[in-house]
Amino acid sequence: MTIPTGEVVELLVSLIRNECVNDGTADSGREHRSVATLAAYLGAEGRVFEPHPGRQSVLYRVPGSRPGAPRLMLLGHTDVVPARPDGWSHPPFSGERRDGFVWGRGAVDMLNQTSVMAAVFRRYLDGTLPPLPGDLLLLAVADEEAAGRLGSGWLVENRWEDVACEYLVTETGAPFLTGEEGPGLPVTVAEKGPQWRRLVADGIPGHGSQPYGTRSALVPLTRAVSRLIENPPGAVITAEWRRLVEAWGPADPLRRRLLDAELVDDVISEIFRTDRGLARWVHACTHLTVSVNTLEGGVQTNVVPDHAEARMDVRALPGQDEDDVDAHLRRVLGRDEDVRLERLEITRPNGSRPEGPLWEAIADGLEVVTGRRRLIPSLIPVATDARFFRSRGTVAYGVAVFDDRIPFGEFFTLFHGNDERVSEESLRLTVAQLAATVERFGAHIGT
Repeated sequence: MTIPTGEVVELLVSLIRNECVNDGTADSGREHRSVATLAAYLGAEGRVFEPHPGRQSVLYRVPGSRPGAPRLMLLGHTDVVPARPDGWSHPPFSGERRDGFVWGRGAVDMLNQTSVMAAVFRRYLDGTLPPLPGDLLLLAVADEEAAGRLGSGWLVENRWEDVACEYLVTETGAPFLTGEEGPGLPVTVAEKGPQWRRLVADGIPGHGSQPYGTRSALVPLTRAVSRLIENPPGAVITAEWRRLVEAWGPADPLRRRLLDAELVDDVISEIFRTDRGLARWVHACTHLTVSVNTLEGGVQTNVVPDHAEARMDVRALPGQDEDDVDAHLRRVLGRDEDVRLERLEITRPNGSRPEGPLWEAIADGLEVVTGRRRLIPSLIPVATDARFFRSRGTVAYGVAVFDDRIPFGEFFTLFHGNDERVSEESLRLTVAQLAATVERFGAHIGT
C-alpha cells in the first residue's frame, strides 16, 4: 500500500516544532509534547514511561497472530540537540518546507525516521494491515541525545519485560555509496563505543595580582590537553571496516588504500580537499577518536584557579575496550601526577550480524522502492539506542533511504550541524521501504 508523503511531512513538521531540546540536563527535553503529538496522530494513547517529570517515552503494541513468534520493534527518539539560529538558512524549529526539503533540528536525527515509523505502524494499529506473526512494537523514547539514561537505557534496565524484542529497526540511515558494482544502501550493523573521559587538575589558589607561590590548575590541564591533541591514535583496520569497504566496492587503488592502516591517513587527507564530510567519516571509522570538547576552570579574573577539568568524547572501535582507551590516554599523558583521569561513560562497541529474516526483509524493501537489493553493512562512529537492546540479544539495524540531493559526505555534517534538512522525496522513499520491510519481515518469519 502507498502511504502519502504529505502525511509523514506534516507529522515531521509537528515534531520539529515541539522543540524537544535535550541539553543534557534532566529538566530539558520535555518530550511529553511529542508523546502527545504521536497520540493525536495515532488516535490512541500508548503506554507512557516517565522516569523524570516531562521526560516521557511511549510504547505501542499490535499483538501478533502467532504466540511466541519473534517480535519486531520500530525505535525512534523524539529529543533533539540544541540549535542556535545563527548559521541557519531557516529558523531551526520552524519546520519550514522549501525547495522540496523540510528544514529543522531533528530533520535527519531522527524525527524523520520517527515520523516514518509512526506512519507505517498506524496502518497495523488501525487494522488497515493484518498483524504480523509476532508483536509489532513502536517505541518513541526520550533522552537519546544524552546517553539514554532517561530513555532507552532506563527502559531496558528497568522495564525490559515491556520493551523486549528479538528484532529492531532504528537509526542511522545514509545516502547510497556507489562502487564498481553500482550503488549500495548503507545499513548500520555496528557502532563505536562511547568512552567519555574527564581530566581533572587541582592547584593552589590565591589572588591573581600575586601569583607567585600559587599554582593554577589550568596549567597542568592545558598541558595535558595539548599532548592529547598532538598525539592522536593511529589507524586501525577492523573487520567491520573491511566488510564495509568490500561491500561498498570502490575501485582500486582506493579500495586497497582504504584497507591499509599505513595508507588510510593519506587517503583521508586527499579526500578532505574535496569532501570534508566523507573524510571525517572515514577517519572516525578507522581510528580511536579523542575529542576534547569542554574546558572549565576558574571563577573570575583575579582568582588563581584551584580546580580545572576537561571533558573528552572518546569513541572506541570494535575490538577496543575501556582498558585500551585508558592505555592510550596514559601513554600520551605520561607520569603527570598533577592530572587525574576519570571515566564518565563505559560503552563498548556493539553490532549485529548482517544476516537473517530482518536483513533479508530490508533488502526486499529496498528492492520494492528502487529495483535493487544491494545492502552495505555499515559501521558508524556514533552511538544509537540500539546498543541497549543489543546487550540483551536483540538484532538491531539502522536504515533509511535518501535521494541524491545531498551527497554522502555532506549528509553526515547535518547531524548536530547547521541547516539540518531532509528532502520530501527521501521521506517518500523511506516510508515505502519501511512499509515493505515490515510486511516482508512478517512473511519471512511466517514461513
